[in-house]
Amino acid sequence: MSDIKPRILPLPRAEWTDDAREVFAFWGEPNAWEEGSKTNVMMVMGNHPNLGKAYNVWGKHLLMSNTLPVRFLELIILRVAWRVKSAYEWHNHVGYGLNAGLTLEDIAAIRDYPEGGAWSKQDAIVLHAVDELIDSGTLSDATWETLTTFFDKRQMMDLVFSIGHYVMTSWVLSAMGVEIEGGADPIGFDLKTASGKTPGKTYKPGEAEDWVDTRGY
Repeated sequence: MSDIKPRILPLPRAEWTDDAREVFAFWGEPNAWEEGSKTNVMMVMGNHPNLGKAYNVWGKHLLMSNTLPVRFLELIILRVAWRVKSAYEWHNHVGYGLNAGLTLEDIAAIRDYPEGGAWSKQDAIVLHAVDELIDSGTLSDATWETLTTFFDKRQMMDLVFSIGHYVMTSWVLSAMGVEIEGGADPIGFDLKTASGKTPGKTYKPGEAEDWVDTRGY
């Protein structure tokens, strides 16, 4: 479902150091210290452990400790993934979005925004903020003021940083050629999987006992 060409490969086992293993094992994936992570981005980040460890701490806040309600975070990430055409982020966050209460119809409408979708004013301004920040590099006074009727100061900070972080992450994945994991059933922008199965919920690290199994790889 992608013609991406890997440019930085997962760190070869012969080069695994304890620092690299810290990157692999950060998210609590079983046996990752000993066997490496099954997540491609972690294995690629092992090439630069200091960067990988900093990235993990930063990314964990935005993914797991974000002050935004998770539904709005997934609106942001999925819209970013579509706007910058990140097949990797789209594939992973369709399942997270479903777990956050979005439907496949909602996710299609995130992709097609502003067409379709029975969005509330709060939903719509979040999606608009993603587009405005990507397109203009800032938020207008009107957009900021509308957002602040729904979100407090910390949430506003997390909102802007979340948009920027997932744009950056998507650029990194695309530029370095990080592929969707082998064994995964890739979910395309058309919301169809390679196998033809309907996409289902997936869980973030530690969110459920079987969070690793739900990924399908």
